[in-house]
Amino acid sequence: MEVLEAIKGRRSVRKYLPREVEEEKLRELLEAARWAPSWANTQCWEFILVKDPSTKEKLSETLPPGNPAREAVRTAPVVVVACGRTGVSGFYKGRPVTDKGDFYLFDVALALQNLCLAAHALGLGTVHVGYFDSVAVERLLGVPEGVRVVELVPVGYPAEQPKAPRRKELSEIVHLERYGRRV
Repeated sequence: MEVLEAIKGRRSVRKYLPREVEEEKLRELLEAARWAPSWANTQCWEFILVKDPSTKEKLSETLPPGNPAREAVRTAPVVVVACGRTGVSGFYKGRPVTDKGDFYLFDVALALQNLCLAAHALGLGTVHVGYFDSVAVERLLGVPEGVRVVELVPVGYPAEQPKAPRRKELSEIVHLERYGRRV
């Protein structure tokens, strides 16, 4: 699959077939994440793979009722819990060097986009889940101090193929030379 085809074809999948994801495919997803760019090559990401049904049930309970991804977390064959080490990305000699502070969210997002595009290319579905109680997930999974849970990503074979949502036109999001000068 071509990169642009994968980018345009990837969808947020929230319903999965009751079929295990092969270990080789999981390894390929994690390899794709591992090769993402990061601030000064700090590679501050870490991943917890959750397959146990009772743990996935507890993870789903950290999402608020009504969150459409709650069932996806509960039923997907695998949930990738993406973590970031704090105080590393965006830092130089122990100090943040931009007004953005800690870049771990940015770096983890880059790794997860690689993972999700690779999943799509391998016939798997994913959804980015950010609306959950990360502190509860950290306690549940024994995440140490200095590491934060950033996102949950259910992974599995899609039970449906969602339609593409509307995308803004380039003229709505691109400026030339300075803000306000639309292309």
